[in-house]
Amino acid sequence: MKAFLATTCLLIGALLAGGCATKKYVRNTAAPIQAKVDQVGEQTNHNGQQIEDTRNQVKQLDDKTANGISAASERANSADQHAATADQHAGDAMNRANAANTLGEQNSSAITSLRGVVANIDDYKLQTSASVPFAFNKYALTKDSMDDLDKLADQVKADKRFFIAVEGYTDSTGSKAYNEALSEKRADSVVHYLVSKHDIPIYRIHMIGLGMDKPVDDAKNRAARAKNRRVEVKVFSADQVTAGLSTNAGPATASRDQQ
Repeated sequence: MKAFLATTCLLIGALLAGGCATKKYVRNTAAPIQAKVDQVGEQTNHNGQQIEDTRNQVKQLDDKTANGISAASERANSADQHAATADQHAGDAMNRANAANTLGEQNSSAITSLRGVVANIDDYKLQTSASVPFAFNKYALTKDSMDDLDKLADQVKADKRFFIAVEGYTDSTGSKAYNEALSEKRADSVVHYLVSKHDIPIYRIHMIGLGMDKPVDDAKNRAARAKNRRVEVKVFSADQVTAGLSTNAGPATASRDQQ
C-alpha cells in the first residue's frame, strides 16, 4: 500500500513537473512571437501615421496649387484688362495724333505762306488803303466804316499774294496805357469784320495798337483829335510784281541777281 502511494505520488509529481515545463516552453516560444507582433503593430501604426501625414501634405499642396492657379488666373485677367485699356489709350492717342497732324498740316501751310510773305517783303507794294474813324472813347464800327471796309475787301479778293496791315490809333486824351488798350480794341474790330464778313484769312492780317503815337494832326483842338481817332488799313500785294516777272522773266531775274 505504501508502495502504491509512493508510486502515485511520483506520477503526480512527474505530471506536475511536466505541466510546469510545458507552460514554460509555451511561454518562451510565444514571447518572441508576441514581440514580433507588437513590433509589426508599431510599424503598422507608424506607417499609418506616415500615410496620414503624406495625405495632409498632398492636400496642402493641392490647396496651394489651387490657390496658385486662382491667383495666376486673376493676374492673367488683370493683365488682359490692362492690355485692353492700353490698347484703348493707344487708339485714342493715335486719333489725337492724326488730328494733330491734320491741324499741323493746315497750320504749316499757313505758316509757309506767311514765311513767303516775309521772305519776299520787298516784292509787296501798297495796293490800297482806308482810314476808319471812331467816336470818342468808342471802338465799334459805324455803317460808313463797314461800307469802306467792304470796298477794300472786294479789291483784294482776287489777289493771291497779299497781306493787310491794321494799325489802331487814339487821340492824346487819357493815359498812355488806356489809349494803347483802346487802339488795340479798335484794330481788333476791323480785323474781326474782315475775317467774319469777308473770309479774309487771319494769317494774312497784321494788327497792332499804337495808342496816341503817329498822330495825323498835332493840333490840340477837337477837329485834330477826331482825325487821330482812327484805324489805318493798308493792303500790300505782290501780284503785280509777279505778273511783271512772268512777262519778262529774263531781265527781271538778271536784275535781282545783280542786286
